[in-house]
Amino acid sequence: MPERIELNCRGMKCPRPIIEIAKAARRSSSGTELLVASDDLAFESDVKAWCETTKATLVALERDGAAVVATIRLA
Repeated sequence: MPERIELNCRGMKCPRPIIEIAKAARRSSSGTELLVASDDLAFESDVKAWCETTKATLVALERDGAAVVATIRLA
């Protein structure tokens, strides 16, 4: 089972959630899953673009109240 890291980025505004994802990715190995919650309005489009740029897999995007929760598998 891959390592799973949860990041609570609620209350952080762009570009901070993506910065937190990038920092966690640098500390993690390939195959690690990041579970990231953010209520920033730009988060959904930003996380899609970050995954495309880094070749990470966006496994899921789900709504959790006012937040969007992204599940990312690192390349």
